[in-house]
Amino acid sequence: MAETTTLLPTTVVGSYPQPDWLVNHAVLAKNVVPRVRMREIWRVGEDVLEGAQDDATLIAIRDMERAGIDIITDGEMRRESYSNRFALALDGVDVDTPAEVMGRAGRMTKVPRITGPIRRRHAVEVRDVEFLRANTDRRIKITLPGPFTLSMQAEDEYYNDDEAVAMAYAEVVAEEARDLRAAGADVIQIDEPWLQARPDQAKRYGVRAINRALQGVSGPTVVHLCFGYAAVVQDKPSGYSFLPQLADSIAEQISIEAAQPRLDLGILSDLSNKTIMLGVLDLGSHEVETAETVAARIRAGLRHVPAERLVAAPDCGMKYMPRARAFGKLKALADGAAIVRRELTG
Repeated sequence: MAETTTLLPTTVVGSYPQPDWLVNHAVLAKNVVPRVRMREIWRVGEDVLEGAQDDATLIAIRDMERAGIDIITDGEMRRESYSNRFALALDGVDVDTPAEVMGRAGRMTKVPRITGPIRRRHAVEVRDVEFLRANTDRRIKITLPGPFTLSMQAEDEYYNDDEAVAMAYAEVVAEEARDLRAAGADVIQIDEPWLQARPDQAKRYGVRAINRALQGVSGPTVVHLCFGYAAVVQDKPSGYSFLPQLADSIAEQISIEAAQPRLDLGILSDLSNKTIMLGVLDLGSHEVETAETVAARIRAGLRHVPAERLVAAPDCGMKYMPRARAFGKLKALADGAAIVRRELTG
């Protein structure tokens, strides 16, 4: 195993670009973040899909290793979106006759309908972790959609209570997270972008749902917030509508995007009890950052967070980027962190 006490470790948020031979990006672009099944994005047949996804995962692993990233993921190569792989594998969810709701980007989006008690049939991502663990000696992270976000991406026709829906999702996320830890994941991350999009509801029960989802999950845990993929949301606010409240969560780390929105990092003082996974790669820019640009962004973070509590990362997932650009940005991330690390340790 790689050294676990690296100062200023680098990581990815989760996704990495899926190869063109695996995914039809033109189809994906029309259904940017699918909530229901989107089989038409895959360029290979069902009979060879798992093997093709394994091959793509190996590419993602090797790219992250070559770039010098300390804590890697599987690149989420098997996912049509960050959330639907898990969300559509649950009992109580009708995926064949979806409803339509208003999405974060302000357009109608097809979503599954909740028609019964939400339960997990089986582990969903355990093989993903096992495959990743078998193919790298780096520290590994796996991501899950968070319970609040899952509840916002479905039409409830059973519970008739938005908090009850979130807590039901929290139960199944907790079960999955414990299985993923047992399968070898070093870090468990739950993705909660909808905390930012629905702050009033988030303030009522968002932290309770997160705490239930992480209950009994040992080891490092992360909550990721963002304003949306750069490919979808170009104009981002310079501040979060929901962030300080996460000081009360049991997650050890909070992941935020800061580079593209040019976030006022003074807000990090409200999270002084947390490790911060700081976004220092602007995924909205076609330009590949220099190592020194990344180093400057890390130094800006260090004015508010001690080095022992800072993890350097991209702003968000890299799914919608060309692979060459994504790799270049990750290389700059690793090199920029190395610059600052040398400055701190002499």
